[in-house]
Amino acid sequence: MNIISSKDNELVKNIKKLKDKKYRDLENVYIVEGIKMLKEAIVENASIKQIIICDDCEKSDLISKEMMYEIAKYDCVYVTSKVFKYITEVQTPQGVMAIIEKNNRDKEINYDEDIIMALDDIQDPGNLGTILRTIDSIGLSQVLISKGTADPYNPKVVRSTMGAIYRVKVIECDDLKETLKEIKKNKFKILATSLDDSKSIYDIKYNKKVIVIGNEANGVEEEIVKLSDEKIKIPMLGKTESLNASVATGIVLYEYVRQKIKGTNK
Repeated sequence: MNIISSKDNELVKNIKKLKDKKYRDLENVYIVEGIKMLKEAIVENASIKQIIICDDCEKSDLISKEMMYEIAKYDCVYVTSKVFKYITEVQTPQGVMAIIEKNNRDKEINYDEDIIMALDDIQDPGNLGTILRTIDSIGLSQVLISKGTADPYNPKVVRSTMGAIYRVKVIECDDLKETLKEIKKNKFKILATSLDDSKSIYDIKYNKKVIVIGNEANGVEEEIVKLSDEKIKIPMLGKTESLNASVATGIVLYEYVRQKIKGTNK
């Protein structure tokens, strides 16, 4: 078994480059780390291009024999612990990572779902990852994101999704406003989250709606607010006037779930 021991190895340098968005975009791939994320990638039939394993990890039995058997079906590269520490993004790595092709080639919007989530310039990677995880948790399979939204394949976003990145199709929109106009032609109504003169999220029927979550500091862009059919807000009884974007998304989506379970979202 050949073990790469030099940081100057071309493969190692190429993996290191993938921490930058421009190289991820160029190669149309991203990196996942850890045994759980790799196991989910295999289960979800993600397009795994290559698996990188720390030779110390294999010796330590950290990865089960069953898992090693599955890993062996893919193109595997072994590196020393020194090299692995050089390419990892994790503080306490488990010694395994994978390069995976993005699931963004299909740009078609699925109009069969009750609701569609749209994110307008969400900046925080942790927020974005949690939102993708929440979308996955309620059974939705897609999300629209504006050009100004954080990179969904940023390592922090990927970790925060806890595997949802494999199941939720991310549709990156060059112009979110124009995309929303097209969606309206398919008999969907646009709901923009807003603090001003808005209906309560509990007064809305969640059928054939696009829910737009805005930027953490500035909310939904004014042009999109004007385009929307209705503005909605989360009622709050305390002095806090706004919520974290991922928390707000969870509250809105689980009102949809409540209505779906009760059959009142028609």
